[in-house]
Amino acid sequence: MARFRLPDPAAAESNVDEAAVTADVAAWAERVVAYFTGQPVDFADFPLDTAGLTPTEEAIYLALRGVPYGATTTYGELAARIGQPGAARAVGMAMARNPWPLIVPCHRVLAKGGALHGFSAPGGLDTKRRMLAMEGVDLDRGAPMLPGLFGDG
Repeated sequence: MARFRLPDPAAAESNVDEAAVTADVAAWAERVVAYFTGQPVDFADFPLDTAGLTPTEEAIYLALRGVPYGATTTYGELAARIGQPGAARAVGMAMARNPWPLIVPCHRVLAKGGALHGFSAPGGLDTKRRMLAMEGVDLDRGAPMLPGLFGDG
């Protein structure tokens, strides 16, 4: 897969070329829909076109694909996993350029101490928080959320 974008509810129109949708693409799309309806989907078998990536980016994305549904890691932990413990900033840059959000689950990468930091997909950190909550990740450590804080009414 060359690229993947998360849906943007604010977009006025779809950028999908219906004629280019193969059976494989349709099957992958069904799995994405399943994920967003709350099913624990593993995307580790999605084929990725890694042409143009640096060796470090490729290592980062490969390591991140090993972080399972409902789990998180930090930028520093991911850097250590690829054998570059001082490369947390490089991990952050790779997350910002991730051509396959969700497929390479950059939403599962947190800042030191478990804080939310950076998410360039539509909705930003709110989307990241919602995706993690859908996976059962409790970023608030059980603290009650204020009604309406995230548009829930």
